[in-house]
Amino acid sequence: MAQKIKFGTDGWRAIIADDFTVENVARVTFATGEWMKQRYENPCVVVGHDCRFAGELFAETTTKVLLSQGIRVKLARGFVSTPMISLGANQLNCEIGVIITASHNPPSYNGFKLKAFFGGPLAPWHVQEVEDIIPDVCPVDYSAIDLDSAIAAGQLEIVDLETRYVDHVKAHFDIAAIENSGMNLVYDAMYGAGQRALKRILPNTQFLHCDYNPSFMGQAPEPIAKNLQELEAYIKEKGNIDCALATDGDADRIGLYNGKGEFVDSHHIILLLIHYMAKYKNMTGKIVIAFSVTPRVERMAAHYGFELITTKIGFKDIAAIMVEDDVLLGGEESGGIAVKGHIPERDGIWMGMIIWEFMAKSGKTLDELIDEVYEIVGEFKFERNDLHITEDLKQRIIANCKSDNYTSFGPYKVREVKTTDGFKYFFDDDRWVMIRPSGTEPVLRTYAEAPTLEEVRVILKATEQAICY
Repeated sequence: MAQKIKFGTDGWRAIIADDFTVENVARVTFATGEWMKQRYENPCVVVGHDCRFAGELFAETTTKVLLSQGIRVKLARGFVSTPMISLGANQLNCEIGVIITASHNPPSYNGFKLKAFFGGPLAPWHVQEVEDIIPDVCPVDYSAIDLDSAIAAGQLEIVDLETRYVDHVKAHFDIAAIENSGMNLVYDAMYGAGQRALKRILPNTQFLHCDYNPSFMGQAPEPIAKNLQELEAYIKEKGNIDCALATDGDADRIGLYNGKGEFVDSHHIILLLIHYMAKYKNMTGKIVIAFSVTPRVERMAAHYGFELITTKIGFKDIAAIMVEDDVLLGGEESGGIAVKGHIPERDGIWMGMIIWEFMAKSGKTLDELIDEVYEIVGEFKFERNDLHITEDLKQRIIANCKSDNYTSFGPYKVREVKTTDGFKYFFDDDRWVMIRPSGTEPVLRTYAEAPTLEEVRVILKATEQAICY
């Protein structure tokens, strides 16, 4: 019996050569092609892969299956980022974009993401429609397809998505202001798909891990502090760095460091972006955030008179609103952020460029700009702790959350609980903790916010003790 393939919150992901095989990629692609033929006349797909092992093989498999179904394909040769595929789908008038990537997952994984014509994630209900028609066996002989013959016949076109993306960035930012600012900037690609693009946009930047290495040196390419120790050490050793940007495996998530080698989380980045676009660029629109983002965004939105919408966790829900509404910024705690004036897609390089332009135009350090944010929303720190526990204990904790069994965590008394997506417990004086289970593994995520990092860690420890012991 064929393995059941299921899409998660952001595409289908599996371990290479275990479940992520050529045949399974062909099955998913065939369903994608059939779905398109039911909806569109003479559809076209843009296809690409990131830096992961066998990406080219899986992208060519995808291309061959689609061609065998009579679907036109635009194929990117060499690795590309997810934002490049999304931008390509939008600008090249393709109904769908396919990117072979497992994003920030460990090196042993690869994945298959579907992008829509508007340049963002395909709506969840459409992804479900594709999933529902995945066959047990791919019924077409894709091995018989010759790509050179398809190019000659006009069914396949090779496209340069990286140049298209670089030109798009250069057209939307004051590159000269950044280059002439005298700032010492660093970019860590984490061996991911953004590694070439920023070299073409800002060649005087200092670059780390911008080499092709499908093993990612054994490190999951997720731009969070514990995975960026080499970047932190580099900043502290140099002593003259103004700001450092990191992006994940497919370059759609952002990580940021100040000149002291301190990690700047996504909550602060979201607030900085809103502040710059509203105050300095006179831009307007709604703010859309995932449930795990700091409630201080409410204060920033109120300060500028913007409506705030909170969604469940998962960028697809944010993107769905961005497509239909006038949205200035959509963002999530995990580093996926999109803004007005670009596609409704997470883009780590684009967000980093906004921050660097903000610094260059204001003449201020990143810390000085964060102080401007604090004047509006108050000073705060945030940290997330992933508890690796048994599935049984995870389920017991969630049952306790649902039954309102937690009225305090150590000395912190619960005054309000919100349950949009997980369980967010609010204490006095802008302190809170959130508990949310992973949907795919025996992990419980705990998130906390307080005025200092020391107190954040006290809250996280008190929460772990209250729920696990």
